[in-house]
Amino acid sequence: MAARLKKLARLFALYARMDAQWFAQDTALCLVCVLSETLSSIASVTAVFLLAVRFGGVGSMNQDEVLFMLGFYTLSTGLYNLFFNGNNTGEISRRIGRGQLDHCLIQPLPLWVQLLTEGFLPISGCQGALCGAIITAVAAGRLRLAVTLPSLLLFLLFLLASVGVQVGMRYVASLSAFTHPVGSEEISSVMGNFLTSIGYYPLGGLPHWAQGLLVTVLPAGCLSWLPSMLLLGKSPFSGAMALYPLVAVLVCGAGALSFKKGLKVYEKYGSQRYKAMGHRS
Repeated sequence: MAARLKKLARLFALYARMDAQWFAQDTALCLVCVLSETLSSIASVTAVFLLAVRFGGVGSMNQDEVLFMLGFYTLSTGLYNLFFNGNNTGEISRRIGRGQLDHCLIQPLPLWVQLLTEGFLPISGCQGALCGAIITAVAAGRLRLAVTLPSLLLFLLFLLASVGVQVGMRYVASLSAFTHPVGSEEISSVMGNFLTSIGYYPLGGLPHWAQGLLVTVLPAGCLSWLPSMLLLGKSPFSGAMALYPLVAVLVCGAGALSFKKGLKVYEKYGSQRYKAMGHRS
């Protein structure tokens, strides 16, 4: 176990150095990209917050609670970008559809180790997480939330669950890329766009059946609304505290099983788009 952790640490450090080299070699372009992503992270949640300010709240949440939820959302999606946005480890259908899994399978490392570490972008991909941490801290201060060790651990657990839902759903969707690489090359990003386009909306005004749908079958509400409600002590329905971690575990498990099933197809047939010259059709 210790040797495995050291290996992971060395790989994370390797990709951190590679990200830093981009900053050192083309500082101006890197700063422009970081600034653009920072503005994009803030702009993506501004509309909902302005609605909350204008109407005094949205969906049973006041404006400070909405700000807390938006901060959680920005932090969660920022962590996804920090750890899984590089080399398409999160948008895994791109690597499958382009026949690039062969490049991973010939490496002297387990596939899960590569997919866990190759997406790490601590310099060019950290802006969303930083913005989210600041917004969440400001909202928590305005709400006068008590910060204790149990509440902090629960916050981190829910944050991990939110990131897990984002990764797991993308891997669930990627199954079709093994059998339909051309048409499904972008299926993971389509699933990700669906989750993030709904994930920052307060869902309290929806009927219970719609809330249930959006925290189970299509768990966009698990990105920020449900965990924020639970952290604020406003559980939207009975059993939500146990349901949220369970959904995250099931989504991650479904993603792993889908990917494993797809690998069996890939091992048997390979990529229909991969040619000897190294280019996809």
